[in-house]
Amino acid sequence: MTKAAQTAVVGVTGYAGAELARLLLHHPRLKGRPPVFAGRMDEKDAARGGVPLAEIHPQLADNNGIGSLKVEPFSWERLKDRGVEILFLATPHEQSREWAPEALKHGLRVVDLSGAWRLTDAKNRAVYGFEDEGSDIAGTTQAAAVYGMPELHRREIAKAKLVANPGCYATSVILALRPLVAAGIVDVSHGIVADAKSGVSGAGKAPTAKTHYMYAADNLSAYGVFSHRHTGELLEQIGIGAGDIVFTPHLLPIPRGIMATIYVRFTESQTHASVERIYRDFFASSPMVRIYEKALPQIQYSVRTNFADIGFQIASDGRRAVIVSCLDNLLKGASGQAVQNMNVMLGWNEAEGLA
Repeated sequence: MTKAAQTAVVGVTGYAGAELARLLLHHPRLKGRPPVFAGRMDEKDAARGGVPLAEIHPQLADNNGIGSLKVEPFSWERLKDRGVEILFLATPHEQSREWAPEALKHGLRVVDLSGAWRLTDAKNRAVYGFEDEGSDIAGTTQAAAVYGMPELHRREIAKAKLVANPGCYATSVILALRPLVAAGIVDVSHGIVADAKSGVSGAGKAPTAKTHYMYAADNLSAYGVFSHRHTGELLEQIGIGAGDIVFTPHLLPIPRGIMATIYVRFTESQTHASVERIYRDFFASSPMVRIYEKALPQIQYSVRTNFADIGFQIASDGRRAVIVSCLDNLLKGASGQAVQNMNVMLGWNEAEGLA
């Protein structure tokens, strides 16, 4: 498919929503067809036809008409009238559980940035406590969902009606581990340790006591130990059991970016060249993954890009390795990956509008 598509974004007010708007507004395939921005709003804002996008995100304003765009009152009729084909849901999990099935009924293709449809195993979904769990409509919708990591599920995404965008932490760990585990060189029984750290924007725009400046600045804290919502994604997408990995997220006192440091043991001695070959073969068709030959990635190299950077070093015995995986949690970890999924769904160059 080469023609332009009409997109819509619901939930543009957050950090990921702002990045998604920026990417779509400047996507070369969408010139002249800006997204429809929609959301719930009070009667006062609805009466004036919505809220100017530049009022919510002044950084998006320019001299080419973007300043005149509005976030309009949401309705399915509005999306239909505007000819929307691809709907991005940058909404809370519970909202996406309600709206994704409705969108599919209306014939829309959906990229959902929440965790609503990422997990196929009910035991893993239990951490969300979804009220509709077990219902027919939830089961049907879940069955239609494809995990939105092009590096793993490119063919399925191309045909999908509903793409469940991965979590940011999950993306950094899955991309680093899946190639090695799939190659059978990781001694999974020995246990894997994934020590990941994210900037404060990963917690979303709504302030909390632990994302407040006085808490987060000059601090480093672990959280979600043995209970983080992204853990289920690791188990399902890497293909390991709950007892095979310890994943611990940490809050970094920086605005954005993720670094995951992962410790593995091999089933037999490996060389740097043998491990590098596994990575390069696995990601040969993946333009958004960069493999570092000798140096290790750093957050500053991937921040504000859609690249996932992977590097590693091997112990002198060839049996132990430390893998470092870095990405921008708002781009490859959220909005950039959502646009990457859209590109795949529409048959466009996967990296278009991102590199």
